[in-house]
Amino acid sequence: MRGLMTKEYEKFIQTIPEEYQQIYNRVKKVTKMLISDTEPEVGPTPKEAIWTRNKATLYQYITHQPKKHKVPLLLIYALINKPYIMDLAPGSSLVEYLVNRGFDVYLLDWGTPGYEDKNMKLDDYIMDYIPRAVRKILRKSNAKEVSVLGYCMGGTITSIFAALHPELPIRNLVFMTTPFDFEETGLYGAMLDEQYFDIDKVVQTLGNIPPEMIDFGNKLLKPMANFYGPFVSLFDRADDQKFVKSFNLLQKWLNDGIPFPGEAYRQWIRDFYQKNKLIKGELVIRGRQVKLEAITSNVLNLSGEVDIIAPPHQVEALMDSISSKDKQYIKLPVGHTSIAFGSKASKITYPTIADWLEKRSSL
Repeated sequence: MRGLMTKEYEKFIQTIPEEYQQIYNRVKKVTKMLISDTEPEVGPTPKEAIWTRNKATLYQYITHQPKKHKVPLLLIYALINKPYIMDLAPGSSLVEYLVNRGFDVYLLDWGTPGYEDKNMKLDDYIMDYIPRAVRKILRKSNAKEVSVLGYCMGGTITSIFAALHPELPIRNLVFMTTPFDFEETGLYGAMLDEQYFDIDKVVQTLGNIPPEMIDFGNKLLKPMANFYGPFVSLFDRADDQKFVKSFNLLQKWLNDGIPFPGEAYRQWIRDFYQKNKLIKGELVIRGRQVKLEAITSNVLNLSGEVDIIAPPHQVEALMDSISSKDKQYIKLPVGHTSIAFGSKASKITYPTIADWLEKRSSL
């Protein structure tokens, strides 16, 4: 019966003017894509786990070509989503690009927190996890110094780590779309205003913060563009296989969020978005005051012209707060995600980072 109805329906479709048939066929094609159970493969660059702690894993990327640079590079992403945005697909992977340029690349993957991790604080990641990962890298690579690249919130965490650990040999720091000054945060500020957003009640109620809640908040910055825009583009470009592949990869990553440990989230909202303590020099981590001027490493600070999550003014603010003699701020023609994935990333971001590091990674 269902087959008969389908045949009758298809006959009916044939009576519709050709231009409407094309629309129908496109809708049918897009719908099939959206309900498909087949997910794209991600994280294609070979790697091996060399250290673990709780849910976190430190990976070293494998290459069979000689390493050209003596200073290893550690990648650190946010506590939101998964870090494979930096290794999404062949040809669109910062990791792959850096490995092919001869860098010894490592990634600290935070893993997926469980309810038992709700009391994890930023202090734990900054004072325990990152320092031990750095020491492991130095031993594994037999290097005297290390470079660290922090993306988004991962960069904010990295800056605090660097400020609090002058004893560790951090030669270079790279920040990608990293917020440092939270005085003017646009709609985030309105949504997270302490008059209306009771962070204590949120954490007490939820324990860990669901990824869907954070994703919804990000999309509210530009509701029409973020909720419907990607699917309008998919409808318009459903016959463009390259676009469809990129769309599927990005949607997989966007929908592959992880819970945000409750106590760390409380700190992130209160100390940064509500109190702006980092740039003011008022942030305290495990009893120690964070002074960004303690940072003396070489610094490359990248912002995105059209980034609405970490706008350029939030990123650039770091430059006047650090003591580094070799420091450079560059505003790239990208957004918060397109700085790491897409044609502009592969043509602009990747070479910018690799060229800068290359000059500063020989001992």
